Amino acid sequence: MPLLVAEPASQRLLALLDVDGGLIAWWGTPVECVSAISRRERDGDLDADAADAALARLRALEPAWTEVIPSPRIRGLAQRLLRVHPLRAADSLQFAAALVAADQDPTALSLACLDDRLAAAARREGFEIVS
Repeated sequence: MPLLVAEPASQRLLALLDVDGGLIAWWGTPVECVSAISRRERDGDLDADAADAALARLRALEPAWTEVIPSPRIRGLAQRLLRVHPLRAADSLQFAAALVAADQDPTALSLACLDDRLAAAARREGFEIVS
């Protein structure tokens, strides 16, 4: 079973979750997940039942993660990251939340990331990328 939606990397990432057991997520992650699921449904990649199942898995998963909430610190880091890396605004907020969760020490956490642009920026900042 996928975490939310089956992807080529699903089994590999689920295995990492089994080993680590902990999830840290940015406050806006549920919005981004609903956006991605809805886009896949609109594009015909998911039928309505599969989309509903993915949304139910998201709702069930939310209480299990540690959530990084918005703050001026995250906003400032996101703005800096946008100036030095070719990121989208939402990605810069995700990335800034990861930096805050790592207490500004990228070697303290591994980052699961399937977005090439975000992964490249995170590597340049010192994160280990797992995917």
